[in-house]
Amino acid sequence: MATEDKNRATAAAILPLVGGAANVSSIAHCMTRLRLGLHDRSLVDDEALKALPAVMGVVEDDTYQIVLGPGTVARVTPEFEQLVEEGREAAPPQAAVSSDDLAAQGAAIKAQQKAKNATPFKLFLRKIANIFVPLIPALIGCGIIAGLNGLLVNLGRLPAVTPALAAMASGFMALIAVFVGYNTAKEFGGTPILGGAVAAIIVFPGVANIDAFGQTLSPGQGGVLGALGAAVLAVYVEKWCRRWVPEALDVLVTPTLTVLISGLATIFGLMYVAGEISSAIGTFADWLLSNGGAGAGFVLGGLFLPLVMLGLHQALIPIHTTLIEQQGYTVLLPILAMAGAGQVGAAMAVYFRLPRNESIRRTIKSALPAGLLGVGEPLIYGVSLPLGRPFVTACVGGAFGGGFVGLFNQLGDTVGSTAIGPSGWALFPLLDGNHGLGSTIAIYGAGLLVGYVAGFLATYFFGFSKDLLTEFNVSQDPAPSTVTATGGPHPTPDTGTGTGTGRANGPDSPDSTDPGSPEKAPVRV
Repeated sequence: MATEDKNRATAAAILPLVGGAANVSSIAHCMTRLRLGLHDRSLVDDEALKALPAVMGVVEDDTYQIVLGPGTVARVTPEFEQLVEEGREAAPPQAAVSSDDLAAQGAAIKAQQKAKNATPFKLFLRKIANIFVPLIPALIGCGIIAGLNGLLVNLGRLPAVTPALAAMASGFMALIAVFVGYNTAKEFGGTPILGGAVAAIIVFPGVANIDAFGQTLSPGQGGVLGALGAAVLAVYVEKWCRRWVPEALDVLVTPTLTVLISGLATIFGLMYVAGEISSAIGTFADWLLSNGGAGAGFVLGGLFLPLVMLGLHQALIPIHTTLIEQQGYTVLLPILAMAGAGQVGAAMAVYFRLPRNESIRRTIKSALPAGLLGVGEPLIYGVSLPLGRPFVTACVGGAFGGGFVGLFNQLGDTVGSTAIGPSGWALFPLLDGNHGLGSTIAIYGAGLLVGYVAGFLATYFFGFSKDLLTEFNVSQDPAPSTVTATGGPHPTPDTGTGTGTGRANGPDSPDSTDPGSPEKAPVRV
């Protein structure tokens, strides 16, 4: 009960600071963020939001994103949805935010924000992410069960239980193509169940009786990539049918032609092509880490934080999923997770290099536990990115950690993750490899340590210029306290140094998709 009250209190504190129930047009959440569609962005109080204890930071994208952390966001979102619904029911008619006047007030702000992030490539990547991100909770849950089952099998314990655990862990992966097809059709504007129906062909055992391109098909051939392509094709066939099929016959003709045309194309084309692409992805990943593991890990670990800042990391999601589907784990995620280790090490160095700056040190102390668990936004937006050089040296730490894990892959000790989503310490329950769980855990843990140490040393010795130290290594005692929506006192944030719970440099800090836009605060180097 106390936890439920806490989650509701968090939701109640957030709601008035985003303009109230009438200002909320949509509500969703991902692994760490509450994502809100807002009618009028000018009604949001960024600073008061970032001062809330539960809020780790805020990010502006196509939606307004409030970072709450894994676990918390899934519990706060339903409470927030209920409060919004109650607020709309209680609101007087004249207060409705859908009026033309209020819409006009926020139109310019919304248009500017959407235009900034609405490049065709980023919109496409966002669609891909929206297809796969909802699958992550199931991947995590099944991945942990698979790890537990493997441990019990290796120890020879509970032989009567392990078959049941294997079924739980494998059932979702056996049908993941159906879920991908459903989400793909939904995201591209088609009927979700038709996308799922076409994608289900890929995993149907009866395809083993069909020959295509001189080869006998196998159930699951093409995997998630084939399901994605099949569902996209189904959407286009469905839209084509709706342009000419009479309305009276639509319920019969459109679904039939959609499944028939896209199904035949899937069986006699997409399954083979997608299967070849999937095999090539797995082969290339294995070859890359077997022949150039240290170098590849260094590059991947070092570039992942910039990829996240640009939103380009979303392109890796189908690759991770394909590798998990093929091999049981993705060898890329443990390497990319080293970027977070470099970020943690850099933050620790900043803490020691700025002993007089109480504000930044408070930010680090409050954000460090989340960083250790793989939630990097608070440290990125509250510490390293606004300071400039520490962001670069954090990437150096990630590069060395990635190079360490990649080196062991090159030496034959494969380190993989059975699911995507978590990183940092949260990835330990999902680890798997080819030389036993103990060896895999030891290599990954040592990689994290290398990332911490490299990020710390690079930042401590090279992360600050003399001018940067002069500017920031001074006392930043806050102005008199203000009272937030939760009723507790919080210090007024210091411009340029971070608030302790979110982005630095006030409301103009860099966001996750366009750190270099002219509206953002300058990055100091």
